[in-house]
This record gives sequence, C-alpha cells and structure tokens, in this order.
Amino acid sequence: MNLVKNVTMIHASRLLAAALLLAGSSTIAVQAQTVPVTPMTPDVVEKYDPVLPEADFIRREVMVPMRDGTRLYTVIVMKKGTKGGPMLLSRSPYDAHGDATRTKSLHLVDIVPAMDAPFVEAGYIRVYQDIRGLHRSEGQFVMNRPLSGPLNPTGIDEATDAYDTIDWLVKNVPESNGKVGIIGSSYLGFTSLMAEIAPHPALKAAVPESPMVDGWMGDDWFHNGAFRVSALDYALGQSTGKADAGAAIPHGAGDDYTRYLRAGSAGDYARKYGVETVPFVRKLMENPAYTDFWSLQAVDKWLAARPLTVPTMLEVGQWDQEDSYGAPAVYNALKDKLGHAPLTLVIGPWRHSGANHYGYDLGALTFAGDTAAQWRRDWVKPFFDHWLRDAPDPKLPAAITYATGIDKWEQSPRWPMGSGQPYYLGPDHGAGFAAPDKAGEVSWVADPASPVPFLPRPIDMGDGAQWKSWLVRDQRFVSGRPDVVSFTGSTLAKPVHIMGAPAVDLFLATSGTDADVVVKLIDVYPDDVPEAAVQGAKPSMAGYELPIGIEIFRGRYLKSFAHPEPLTPGKFNRFRFTLPNVDHVFLPGHRIAVEVQSSLFPLYDRNPQTFVPNIFNAKPGDYKPATMRVGYGGATPSAVILPVVP
Repeated sequence: MNLVKNVTMIHASRLLAAALLLAGSSTIAVQAQTVPVTPMTPDVVEKYDPVLPEADFIRREVMVPMRDGTRLYTVIVMKKGTKGGPMLLSRSPYDAHGDATRTKSLHLVDIVPAMDAPFVEAGYIRVYQDIRGLHRSEGQFVMNRPLSGPLNPTGIDEATDAYDTIDWLVKNVPESNGKVGIIGSSYLGFTSLMAEIAPHPALKAAVPESPMVDGWMGDDWFHNGAFRVSALDYALGQSTGKADAGAAIPHGAGDDYTRYLRAGSAGDYARKYGVETVPFVRKLMENPAYTDFWSLQAVDKWLAARPLTVPTMLEVGQWDQEDSYGAPAVYNALKDKLGHAPLTLVIGPWRHSGANHYGYDLGALTFAGDTAAQWRRDWVKPFFDHWLRDAPDPKLPAAITYATGIDKWEQSPRWPMGSGQPYYLGPDHGAGFAAPDKAGEVSWVADPASPVPFLPRPIDMGDGAQWKSWLVRDQRFVSGRPDVVSFTGSTLAKPVHIMGAPAVDLFLATSGTDADVVVKLIDVYPDDVPEAAVQGAKPSMAGYELPIGIEIFRGRYLKSFAHPEPLTPGKFNRFRFTLPNVDHVFLPGHRIAVEVQSSLFPLYDRNPQTFVPNIFNAKPGDYKPATMRVGYGGATPSAVILPVVP
C-alpha cells in the first residue's frame, strides 16, 4: 500500500517538474524573441596598448612629422616620474619597436638594450626611431641617403630628418630638459654623424659607434676596390625592410665557399638569385670604381667641409669586421681643424658593435673584465652627463684605447701615438726591423679557381659566431697552402708596442694584368702558453697566430681609385695602403709575422687576374692563374710600417 502511494507521489512530482520546465522554456522563448540579434564583428584589434599600472616606466609610440609631411615611427621610454631628463636618441634601420622591447617586463631596464640600462636608470629619456621608409616609418628608403646635393635633389636627407626629429622632441616631451644626445652603431653611427651636419641647437653631444662613412674605401661594400660579397645579402635585407617586401636568400647547410665559387662573379651570383633587381645592388654593380657616386656621399668629406660644433666621441672595435674605416677616417678629417668641439677617438678590443654587448672576450681572447661595460661606465656616461646634465667635465683625451696583449686601457693626448718603423720582409721567409742584406723575391701561383678562404671550411656566412670572431681566428688554418707566403721574425726579447694604423709598403709583380693583395699582420704566440684554466672553455693559445690587422687592395686602382688601369705583367708595382688602427703589444717570447696572399674568399669577390672593365661582369674565361712575386731588399724593400711607441 505504501509502495503504491510512493510511486503515485513520484509520478505527480515528475509531472509538476515537466510543467515548470515547459513554462520556463516558454518564458525563454519570449525573451529570445524580444532581444535584438547582434551581427558578427571581427575579434582582432587593430592595435592594443596594454595598461600596466605596475610598470616602472612610461612608453609612448608616436609618428613624428618631417618637413615634407612624412611621419617617422618613434618610441619614447622613460622612468615614471621623470622630470628634467636629458634625451638620448638613436635613428635606426633595424626596427625601433624591437629596440624598445628587448623583453616583456614591468621594468624599464629589462625592456631596453643592455647598453642603455645605465642611462635609463639614471633618468635619461631613451628615444628610438625608424628612419624613413623602413619598418613602421613612412616615406622611401635610400641606402645611406646622401646629403642634399647632386646625388639627392629632394632637399631631404638624414641630417634634415634628425633636425626635425630633435625639434619635435624638445617641443613635445615635457619630461625632458630640452637637451639631446645621439648614439648608435654601424648604420646608426652613420645617422648619428649625419645629425652633426647643420645640427639642431638642442643636439649637445654625439657618440657615433663604428659608423658607416665611406662604403668604397673601407666600410661595408668595398675595401680599397675589392667587393664584399656579403654586402649582397645585407643590401637585400635592408631593401626589403618593409613587411612582406621579400625575404633573404636561404643559404642552407652547405659550404658558402663552394656556393659563391660555383656562381662565378659577384655579378653572376646577383643575377642567379635575382638580387640585381634590388636598386641599391644595381648601383653597386654600376659603380665598381670610386666614382662621384661614392666620393659625393663620403661622410668624412662632408664633415671636414664645415666646423664641428657638437662634442663627439667616435668609437670603433679593433677587430671590427664590418666598419673599421669610418671612425678613424672622421677623426683624421677633423683632428687638425682649429676651434672644433671636443673630439675623442675610442678603440676597444671588440668586434663590430661589440661595444654595445658584453666585452669579456672575443673568440679565443679573454680580456680584463667586461671592457664594453667599462667604456660605457667610465667614459660614455660621464661624457653625456657633462654635456646633457651639466655634470663635471670628464676632460676626455684625444684617444682612449685598449692595449691588447697587456689588457689595459690607455689615454693618449693624440692619435696615432706611434712613429713609423719599417718591419722588413726578408730572405728565408724571415722578417725584422733591420733591412735585409740582400735582395730577393718570393713567388707563388694564385689560382682564382682555388681562392684562399677567410675562414676554415665549411664556411657559413649566416653563422653569427663565425662572422663575429673571424678577425681573431687562428691563421694556422692556411699554413699549408702554397699561395699564402709568410715572413716571420725572430722571438722578441722585449715588448713591441704599436699604436696607430700599420701601413703596408709592398713591392709585387704579377704575370697577369690585375691582382689583389691581401696582407695580414700576425702575433705568433709561443708554443709554451699555459692552457686555459677551464679546459675546453677556450682553445689553447700555444702557437696561436693572432691577426692584428688584415686588409686588401685591388691592383687596378694603384694609380687612380676612379679610373682603373691594367697592371703591366712582370713589372714590380708598389702597393701602399693601411691596416686598421690598433693598440697592441707584442710580448716577449712572441714573434711578429706578415702574411701575403692574393684572395680572401668569399669575404671578397675573386679578382680574375685579367683586367676587365667591370669585375661584376667578368666571364668564366677571364679568371686565370697568375704568378705573383713579392720583392724584398734592394730596390724592392717590402715592409709593413709599424707605429711603434718608444
């Protein structure tokens, strides 16, 4: 009886629940009919600026107008609460947004590049800008845009863009004190120098680092007429700096030595991969000699033609593998001009742009601490503090250099400090400061089909580790080649200290009608150098052949950089050119060596050794072996003139 009653009650409950559910559904249906339908909308925002109340900095992204209406993307970062802060500007082709976003962090010192940390911590306002035509900036990009004039009739250049940018900053950044400094390396060194031409009154100081100054004489594109093959990939990358404009040529996992060799001339390589369609590459290929295209855009010549009014600290790495020419060239152009603003040249133990990274070591070399941080702390910041914040004058000398070999910083009243002493090539592959007693010559066959590599093979031009340190690579990797001739002095009993640019004075004859000369100045370590404290951390320096300077000269330009001429077969020609500036001490127990060869591939394009009007257009049949002869003593006293400090 109770069971029947319970079943009846359960059934009734279920009927009641069903009725209530139907009533609710009816209500929902009525509500659905009364709510308007919202059309679908996109869920990707055009731009999102995160609100970060916990962040210790302010970040602004602005489009700064230039005088022609073009707007340049600019990022401004500063500590919260900044008042009366000086501004430090960099104008870059390498993505200003990325420069100001090193990491995702709530702390300013973490988002800016490491070299900027001391400045932003001290209350500097950091400003990063994309130059016109690249990344987020408007306008048209021109590689190393020339100063307004015959090559640039627009009236717009990097000098005017820098002026307009600074003018906008001092009027629109209320947290600033109205004073601006400019700093940057490589291309940013070029834009820093350009800002010093007819500078804005608010520009109070500049630190151009490893600046691109003369692309034919010794920065980036050519060195003394020899073309840098890697420039093709760089030019392509810069010319496709806008999003979706193109991509780099994939190199793959092979040997770039073989890859470039099989392509033929540098021009053939450009045509094979379509790089000749890039406007700047066409300009390179059309101007292999030092035409007005190059001379009219040489920054050292522009600066020498006007007073230097902005206090300037020029910096270059002793082993800068890209732009070793520019900073010393500007210094030499300005140092003797009366009444110029303070000018200092800094040479550190670094690779290209190494001053902006960690400076503990380079390749197999280890230095006395973080030399890059030392430079920024002891000289760069006091320099900017004085000119931008009225701090005490650091009274910088004419030159600040790091003496490799003894690993210490030196300050000098002038540069160069050393006086020229010939280091003569001699018989039996010897060398020394005394002229040889007898004359003679050493010969070898240079074959364009088997050029001397600049690195041990396989070579990967895209390998950053290889590229950054190749200038300090142990040169024993070419010791067995018959087309590399060495002249080595006796073991030193006392140190030899050089401060300046070693100068090549070489007498060479060729059986061909053109020739490249590559000269290396080498510090040969003794065989009993102690092993590294941590095994495997660094290679052994026992017997290490450390390059102190390497440079090339293309023979067709012996008489004129602008008008190349063939060489006379069999006639000795005098090759005179300089190696990069150095401060180095050859220690007792070491030996000084000079190596001579006819190629450095694929860093530089091959010389056919047969004169052709334009090597970019050389045909396979133009590339021929030639016998090279270097003279020593007598009427052909080949030597490297070392700037020896007494």
